[in-house]
Amino acid sequence: MPFKALHLSDNVLRGVQAAGYTDPTPIQLRAIPVVLGGGDLIGSAQTGTGKTAAFALPILTRLGQHGRVRVLVLEPTRELAAQVETAFRDFARFTDLRTVAIFGGVGYGLQRQELKRGVDVLVATPGRLVDYLKTGEINLRDITILVLDEVDRMLDMGFLPVVKDIIARCPRERQTLFFSATVPPEIQAVASFALRNPTRVEVGINRSVNESVKHALYPVAADQKFDLLEALLAKTDFDSVLVFSRTKHGADKIARRLKAANHSVAVLHANRSQNQRIEALAGFKSGKYEVMVATDIAARGIDVAGVSHVINYDVPEKPEDYVHRIGRTGRAQAVGDAFTLVTPENAGDIRDIQRFIGAKIPELRLEGFPYRAFVARTVEPAHQRGHGSLPGQIRHKGSFNRYRGRR
Repeated sequence: MPFKALHLSDNVLRGVQAAGYTDPTPIQLRAIPVVLGGGDLIGSAQTGTGKTAAFALPILTRLGQHGRVRVLVLEPTRELAAQVETAFRDFARFTDLRTVAIFGGVGYGLQRQELKRGVDVLVATPGRLVDYLKTGEINLRDITILVLDEVDRMLDMGFLPVVKDIIARCPRERQTLFFSATVPPEIQAVASFALRNPTRVEVGINRSVNESVKHALYPVAADQKFDLLEALLAKTDFDSVLVFSRTKHGADKIARRLKAANHSVAVLHANRSQNQRIEALAGFKSGKYEVMVATDIAARGIDVAGVSHVINYDVPEKPEDYVHRIGRTGRAQAVGDAFTLVTPENAGDIRDIQRFIGAKIPELRLEGFPYRAFVARTVEPAHQRGHGSLPGQIRHKGSFNRYRGRR
């Protein structure tokens, strides 16, 4: 079914075509009619499936012409707020509708100027929105559509009390849309408070890893983790690599050591200033930086089509974060590889991840790496272990050349 069959406005369809979209994704096919019809909705789909367009396109169609602030979109991070604002502006380029993003980490001056010019769609992070609500510069009395995006991450970040306060400030007669990669029980509790008879749209299996991504475990002793990371980078043909750390301090440490090894590296985590985060993400997208080291929360705002590899330097704390991390590569039917460095202490975490995704993850050993100690197996089956690459699995230099990156 083409976009024109979804009853979007002509000007919005022109924006879709100008943005290069041709056919709607499954989440868009199922969510757009519900949003156009004015119903509440809980939309659940994996990362990279087009959730933003699933709510942006019907919202812009329903708004019609420029007026007052009628739509509020809440996002957990600055990067996501900026990303969603860009999407709304792209889709609305042939309309007179205006979208403004407000978030922390930058001054208030430019945001205030944009607000005074008039806004139809307000994209905001909870903390900065509360600042404007307290000063009275923004009120929510005319909100007709409320969107809570990446709700699972907002709960993880402790925004639940603030989000409930913001919801309470909106008119009771409104349309409310929840979009989330996962829907844990806590979200159901918020949904019962905020939504009325919502339609549930779930696309894909939230626990599965994208079939276009080949992923594997690399067991290693804890004191050799960074050495193995360097060796993997040296033996891998890549376009761009996203390295995940559990902590901000760990991300900084990894980045410093990679820079000392002559890699071009960007860092993304909550302690970086907004200007630093914008520069890092822009540099990673443009190819200025070949490696991005990030924490889970910051990485929710990374939407880069060309990420060829993900490396979990640290095993994620939650099994669902494994799926989110891996989903940063292999986007839009592209192929990608993902490595996870595993120490013996991670055995329990790996079992939880495998139980969550319902599949075993193969173990590999990097050919030629000077392992100093025996590392106990963390997963079965044994026949998937061995030296070098497995056909159809991870591809390194000297075996397969899938990517055109470094030689």
